[in-house]
Amino acid sequence: MSERQGRADRGKGPLILAVDTATELASWALWQGGRLVGERLAEAGRPTAETLLPALDALLGAFAVTLDEVEGFAVSIGPGSFTGLRIGVATVKGLAFEPVRPAVAVPTLAALAAHATPAEHVAAVLDARRGEVYAAGFDAAPDGGLAPADWLPEGVVRAADLPARLPAGCRVVGEPGPEADAVLAAAGVAVRTPPHAASTARHVAVLGERAFAAGEAAAAAALVPRYVRRAEAEVKRTGERFEACRELL
Repeated sequence: MSERQGRADRGKGPLILAVDTATELASWALWQGGRLVGERLAEAGRPTAETLLPALDALLGAFAVTLDEVEGFAVSIGPGSFTGLRIGVATVKGLAFEPVRPAVAVPTLAALAAHATPAEHVAAVLDARRGEVYAAGFDAAPDGGLAPADWLPEGVVRAADLPARLPAGCRVVGEPGPEADAVLAAAGVAVRTPPHAASTARHVAVLGERAFAAGEAAAAAALVPRYVRRAEAEVKRTGERFEACRELL
């Protein structure tokens, strides 16, 4: 999308700034009135903490948008990279502080799954290391989107067990990591990596706009990353590996 097209595509409704830092390549997207205004990916090969704000500056500058024009924020809340999630949430809290603006939390795996639509069944996966993946299943919804599926609720799955959890014809999208990638390949399951030309933040924005319309926005200060699995230091301290959801075995 060119910058001129982006300006022309500004629709009606609140201007939403969305960010994803849970996946390998962090990204930003501007969304308004059901349309993508513009998007930017952070520079690959460098820490997210160094590249996230420069990418935001480039996005706002390219599409002649000031931060004060942004009326709400959407953030990929997890699961995913622990460090990335902390950076994304902290950044949104800072940006939404003055003036105070609302924010919505968008499940990372739901945003990833949107890369695979249209499809009857989609599984979104992210590398959780230790031979495991974060995973969630989705089925096609009547409105053309995706709805969480009972056959694979969001959680942590052993890579070796994942193929057996997938329905026939399921599309798998995400960043499963080397071990799960090999397991899926051996089972004849191809994994679609999100295209570099299309940011995951654009799907965070789509889901975020729906959440705003449903009245689910809240103060950005209340945002909390959804890690699903605790960090190793926390495991040693508490003896518990998981947060609210249990491991899927």
